[in-house]
Amino acid sequence: QVQLVESGGGLVQAGDSLRLSCAASGRTISSNAMGWFRQAPGKERELVAAVSWSGTRTSFADSVKGRFAISRDNAKNTVYLQMNSLKPEDTAVYYCAASRIRYLGSRSDYIYWGQGTQVTVSS
Repeated sequence: QVQLVESGGGLVQAGDSLRLSCAASGRTISSNAMGWFRQAPGKERELVAAVSWSGTRTSFADSVKGRFAISRDNAKNTVYLQMNSLKPEDTAVYYCAASRIRYLGSRSDYIYWGQGTQVTVSS
């Protein structure tokens, strides 16, 4: 079992930056692709960014390309989401998730989930 705990959320203004962290425990996540999802009120949960097990491959939702970056430190069992130039539409609960596979796959591959951290961007 893998336990994931997100941190770093908060209330910021449009244009600000935030860095979210996802700390894993229970076992190493160095063999798992990892992803950040978000869910806004009344909307479906969407995949925002993903990173392969080695960190060499990443993918992003079109809405965050050029503004968000995902990275991982396997030695610390931690994944990060750097969010720059935040917009009010980025407001959501952000979830960290671990995939059952090493490489970037589909949403159904994510099997371990954190509890989420709230990000609110004011205009």
